Amino acid sequence: MTAPGRVSVLHPVHVKDPFDLRPLAELVREGAAARLWLGQSVTLESHHVLAYLAGAGYRIPVGLSVALTALRHPYDAAVQARTLGVLTGHRPVVGYGAGEPEFVAALHGAPYARPASAVAEYVDVVRRLLHERRLDHPGPLFPVRGARLPDTEVPPGAGPPEVGAGVLRPGMARAAGAVADTAITWLTPPDYVRDVLAPALERGARDAGRERPRIVTVVHAALDRPGRNAMVLAQRATRFHLRAPHYVDMLRRAGLDVDASDPVSSARELVEEGVFLFGGRREVRAGIERLFAAGVDEVVVNPVAVSESHGVPAAVADLRELLEETAPAG
Repeated sequence: MTAPGRVSVLHPVHVKDPFDLRPLAELVREGAAARLWLGQSVTLESHHVLAYLAGAGYRIPVGLSVALTALRHPYDAAVQARTLGVLTGHRPVVGYGAGEPEFVAALHGAPYARPASAVAEYVDVVRRLLHERRLDHPGPLFPVRGARLPDTEVPPGAGPPEVGAGVLRPGMARAAGAVADTAITWLTPPDYVRDVLAPALERGARDAGRERPRIVTVVHAALDRPGRNAMVLAQRATRFHLRAPHYVDMLRRAGLDVDASDPVSSARELVEEGVFLFGGRREVRAGIERLFAAGVDEVVVNPVAVSESHGVPAAVADLRELLEETAPAG
C-alpha cells in the first residue's frame, strides 16, 4: 500500500564508520524509502559522512536533522549544503537547530539569549546565500558583510538545498514559517502538529508573504516481536528527550502527562498516546498515516529503540518490513 506522503529513514546513532549506513542507504537506493536522514554527529561529521557515501556509490536523497548552528558560520553551512547537492545529485534537506544551551555556551562563551531568533536568523542567512549568492547582512548574531558564494554547476535534480529549522514549539514555528523551506519536528503528536505547529507556521509564512514551509516529522517506531516490550523500548529511545525541558514543555502543551523526574511513566505515556509507535506493521503504518493526515509532508522513521536494544540488523529488518507497507508516493 502506498503512503499519502514520503516515508524516510533515520540512522539513529552517531556515525563511527560511514559503511554502517549502507543498509539504510540501500533502502533509499532501492526506492523503499524516500530519503536517508542523519542527525548531527560529532564522532564523524554528518555532512562528510554523506559525501563519503555518495563517493562510494550511494548517490541518494539525504537530509540532516538537525545540524547545530554553534558548529559553523552560515557561510560554511551554505557551502556544505550545496556540496551535498552536487555530490549526491539530489536536493538535500539540511535543518538547523540551536542545540542545548550548555553546548552553545561551551563553544561561544554564552548560550543564545533567544534561541528561536538565533535559529531563524541563521536559516535566513544560509537560504539567502544559496539563492542570492551575494549577501550583506549586519547581524546581530551571524553577520555576513558583502560575502559572495561563487557560482557552481549543480546537477539538474539537485537544485538549491532545502534549508530547514528544528521546530518544537509555536514560537519557533512562527519564526521558521517566515524564513525556512522546511520545518522539522521530533516526537510531536499528530494533533499538536495539526492544531499548534501548522497554524503557527502558516502565520509566520503569511506575515512574511511566502508559502508555509514543508513539514517533516521524525517518529520513533518499533515492530512488536517476541522479547520486545514497548515501554522498555520507548524509555530507552527517548531517555534524553524526556529529560530536556523543551521536549517536556512541548509534550505537555500537546496534552501528555510527562515528567522529567519520572521517565518510566513518561515513556508509557508516549506509547499509550501513539507518539512512540509500537505494534504490528499495520498498527505502525496507521500511526504514520495519522501524521500525514495532520499535515505532515514527510515522515522519518527512527528505529533507535530497536537498534540500541537488539542491534542494527534487527532495526533494518523492522524498517524493511514496515516500508513494504509504506512505500513512498510517486
